[in-house]
Amino acid sequence: MNKTSTRLLVVDDDPVTVDLLKEVLSKEGYQVSTALSGEEAIARGMDNLFDIIITDVRMGEKGGMDVLRFFKKNAPDTTVIMITAFGSIETAIEAIREGAYDYISKPFKLDEIKFTIQRALEQRRLIQENKFYRRELLEKYQFKNVIGRTHQMFQVYKTIAKVADTKSTVLLCGERGTGKELIARSIHYNSQRNHSPFIPVDCASLVETLIESELFGHVRGAFTGASTAKRGLFEEADGGTLFLDEVGNLSLSMQSKLLRFLQEHEVKRVGGTESVRVDVRVIAATNQALEPLVKSEKFREDLFDRLNVVTITLPPLRERKEDIPSLANHFLQKFCEENHKNISHISPEALEILTRYSWPGNVRELEHTIERAVILSIHPIILPEDLPKKMFEEIGGQEILIPEKPLSLRQLEKRYVVKVLQETGGNKKKASEILGIDRTTLYKILEKEDV
Repeated sequence: MNKTSTRLLVVDDDPVTVDLLKEVLSKEGYQVSTALSGEEAIARGMDNLFDIIITDVRMGEKGGMDVLRFFKKNAPDTTVIMITAFGSIETAIEAIREGAYDYISKPFKLDEIKFTIQRALEQRRLIQENKFYRRELLEKYQFKNVIGRTHQMFQVYKTIAKVADTKSTVLLCGERGTGKELIARSIHYNSQRNHSPFIPVDCASLVETLIESELFGHVRGAFTGASTAKRGLFEEADGGTLFLDEVGNLSLSMQSKLLRFLQEHEVKRVGGTESVRVDVRVIAATNQALEPLVKSEKFREDLFDRLNVVTITLPPLRERKEDIPSLANHFLQKFCEENHKNISHISPEALEILTRYSWPGNVRELEHTIERAVILSIHPIILPEDLPKKMFEEIGGQEILIPEKPLSLRQLEKRYVVKVLQETGGNKKKASEILGIDRTTLYKILEKEDV
């Protein structure tokens, strides 16, 4: 927010103070309005929107507290700065408790007023950016944006919808790259916790000697190098969600501490004696089956029972190949925008290779493959030559849809659609899902001139 678009309202029953502040702040570039009483300020607030109110505490029948309460109720985004005479500190503190941004004592310095306004504007900018960012996150992680239309994925969606607004611990199971963190974020951002932090933790990457400090924090002097106290990630996630990825990698000692938190909802910093109560939902994930670890006594059975309240298993990409065209086109659009490339679509030959490949790295590998293709391609479409060599090697002698003579893109498109229809036994609905198009578009392609 720049100065010229910032609307200030100066409120004081002293005309000299009002005129002085209006003159000084107008020269700074602000749009300044004035009011000589609390009643006048409230009346102006009914008809106008202000970014910042600067109001004296003590005035006539309606003072600064009345002005503050009016704007907090009717224009909560408006920032209120209080001016108070010496001896009115208790009132100023009350104002802060009721939502005032700051208070300035009389006699004030003009530079102090200017600086306080600048700080208030910076805070407003950060709050607006955070709101915008949070709206983007809420939109990004809506269920409709989790791509997949297979039966397995529909079951995942149903479970997410049921569990999102509960307090239950969730365990996400699936191979690496199947999108466990994406599902965890979808649960968080579709819950009532979506205005609080979502903090992911990769348990496999944390050094054993530091993981307790990272999760639970430490007090000053708890160990060599602990020169200051530090809040742990459980405290940082208070009110929100802590996502523990690869939870099976935790040591038995850390498993015990995690179990205690799940039971008590309290953390004790390393080296400390006091417990801190926090409200955190835990979502855990694993790419290895935990039951065998429990049997071999490498994972606590009681912790497994605590984590396994609701289990969601994500299928590997090789078991949901019908989703590959939709996923590939989603990543194509994403990386074209990020890299300022103009690539219209993926060729039928390239799409067939993508569909036949086994994807040991799952959705993450597909995403990286499309990103690489977008960056390296010099054509307006993604061709087989833009894909990694290993895909051709795996497919080996399987027939790839390569024409005997040059064909137009329209001919290639129809040839591929016909092939998919043949493989689905003429099921147009299923063919449309595989191709990532609606049935109207499918019919139009089939109506084109024969090849």
